[in-house]
Amino acid sequence: MSESSAEAVVAATANAAGAAGAAGWRRAGIAGAAIGVLAAGAAAGVAVERLTVGRGMRKKARLALDATGPYGSLRGTPGRAVADDGTELYYEVDELEAAPATADESASSGTRRRRLFGRKAPAPVTVVFSHGYCLGQDSWHFQRAALRGLVRAVYWDQRSHGRSERGRSQADGVPVGIDQLGRDLKAVIDAAAPEGPVVLAGHSMGGMTMMALADQYPALIRDRVAAVALIGTSSGKLGEVNFGLPVAGVNAVRRVLPGVLKALGSQAELVEKGRRATADLFAGLIKRYSFGSRDVDPAVARFAERLIEATPIDVVAEFYPAFTEHDKSGALPGFRDVPVLILAGDKDLVTPSSHSEAIADVLPDAELVIVPDAGHLVMLEHPETVTDRLADLLVRSGTVSAANVGGHGSTAQQPGR
Repeated sequence: MSESSAEAVVAATANAAGAAGAAGWRRAGIAGAAIGVLAAGAAAGVAVERLTVGRGMRKKARLALDATGPYGSLRGTPGRAVADDGTELYYEVDELEAAPATADESASSGTRRRRLFGRKAPAPVTVVFSHGYCLGQDSWHFQRAALRGLVRAVYWDQRSHGRSERGRSQADGVPVGIDQLGRDLKAVIDAAAPEGPVVLAGHSMGGMTMMALADQYPALIRDRVAAVALIGTSSGKLGEVNFGLPVAGVNAVRRVLPGVLKALGSQAELVEKGRRATADLFAGLIKRYSFGSRDVDPAVARFAERLIEATPIDVVAEFYPAFTEHDKSGALPGFRDVPVLILAGDKDLVTPSSHSEAIADVLPDAELVIVPDAGHLVMLEHPETVTDRLADLLVRSGTVSAANVGGHGSTAQQPGR
């Protein structure tokens, strides 16, 4: 794609977002397609192979997958944290299964100990999972199924995502930034895990959120964080990512993208109609920019679609500028004193594996895992690999014993466990 043609594509998209009437609605399909690219972490002008199955049949197949797919069905004890701007952040807690006590322990030891010393048992380790852009806490479905009962875990929805409230500051016109997300994570930890050790796990934007937490609250990292998992994420220079597109085309898109996002965000209802009307193209874009292998389970691919579709266009537009400004490489040394897992897919077009390698350069003692044939949503595409490495991190950090990991290290079991 030449630079001039790329500019033409994106300019046409902006015009489509502001159009009205029947012709405008048809052009909104173009806008919806472009937002599909943005939501999948790409840019306009991507070619998708023509689908040969009838549209009606494809729609029925999507509905069938929606009805029968077990993904995203796991629920925990709900809670809400309040961010510093008043935004309510939704989270769920999967509690640790209590180890069975002997008759003597339950009848005498525990009661006597509490009576004599007045001390409660130490707080268990809590694993806090932070999801990525245009996703939600359910993107951790496989890891949640595998680790349930093994560890105490908190899954939360970032502001304006999932079941969390739309950012109140953003409603007042304040741009969202990665620093704000770091403060949000602090609020969730304060509410859901106010004491005891914490393991932080984050994918993409979730990893950036953890870096912002470390940058603003170094004492929390030093005193309470037992281990860190950074999955498919970046510490900066995201403005240099080309999403697998020709360099000239990417440069053109970057020049006009702020105006396009503003236009699309101001015509949210129209663009959402266009996005629904171009569901087939949208599905193809998600598959390309989310997965690295061709044989992804259709139910998993559809699950990824649903997660991304649930993110409103104005939220997509709201968050996107924060990534080009993101630079938290200076915060990474705060993780040097704890076990760290850095994991990425070798075919990730959104946060390329070179960004994980750059993080590993700053954290030379970290375990670096590059997963073959994996894209950006590596935890959905290769869940066993991700869960195995997370389980190993929990063992290395002393969170769980090797004997307890057992069958929890694989998601070969029923996904809706």
